[in-house]
Amino acid sequence: MSFNSNPKQHLKKLLFIILIFPILTSAQDYVDLLRIGYSYAPTTNFEGMDEGTEIQIFEGGLTFPVVINESHALITGADFSLNHLQLFPQTNTTSLYSSTLKLGMASTWTEKWSTTVVLLPKLASDYKHITSSDFYMGLFAVLKFQKKENLIYRFGFYGSQEAFGPFTTPILGWYYLSPNKRFEMDMSLPIAADISYKFDFATLGMDYFGIGRSFRVHYENAPTLYADLSSLEFAAYLQFNTWSENVMLRTKIGYATNDYEMYLDGEKMDLGISAFSFGDDRVQLNPSINGGIYFKVEAIYRFHIGKSDSK
Repeated sequence: MSFNSNPKQHLKKLLFIILIFPILTSAQDYVDLLRIGYSYAPTTNFEGMDEGTEIQIFEGGLTFPVVINESHALITGADFSLNHLQLFPQTNTTSLYSSTLKLGMASTWTEKWSTTVVLLPKLASDYKHITSSDFYMGLFAVLKFQKKENLIYRFGFYGSQEAFGPFTTPILGWYYLSPNKRFEMDMSLPIAADISYKFDFATLGMDYFGIGRSFRVHYENAPTLYADLSSLEFAAYLQFNTWSENVMLRTKIGYATNDYEMYLDGEKMDLGISAFSFGDDRVQLNPSINGGIYFKVEAIYRFHIGKSDSK
């Protein structure tokens, strides 16, 4: 078994995870029930070439908790994403889809300790010829410790079987809200970070998000391939809070690396653990895509638990 210590591969695999962050916010006094986003990256070149591709991404996520009793709540929901781009230079654009179900349990055990465990089955491909090979299973689990009323620590784990093989990563983070409720930090490293300050008129913030996915791709009269997506996004945002802060609109500008590496279906690595890949002898078929500027708009429907309880 070989060990891949290439820095690019480390960065590429560092932040592999499915879109599950509406679940991760359950430790706060709110839950993001609905998220919709659209991002656009102008033409970014393939590595070492003049040709490039535009990248358009649509994302939608629904989380619906069902309260069982004072200590337990069933978590249900679904996520959907669409990635539209050229996977090879001088070819037609391709649409890559991912549909994920969320089914799990959030439990409070003591005043300080709580857990969330969620199964994440999904279908991910170009949806031209859907088979059982397009089905993947993921598992997310997090343990939360409430140190103070405004400070919560997270210790988590994510694992999944993908087209490139098994992957797992630890999750370490915290949530902090200042006493005046203006400064907020929401960290789930190495996956995401969000730091913001709330003014009377709007909220200014900076965030970072990393995601990895695989999609099977079918071409006529050609072997089946798969796209190994690695994405890192760094952005500044302006958030407008409307309708009693239940509906939030965000505009973002930032820098993103969206690399869709193409491989023959069946080529796998032995294991991916956080930033490291073991036994990765795959042969990439397309040039890598360079990073570049991207723009994004998001709409969020947030349910404030504390406000509801007080009423």
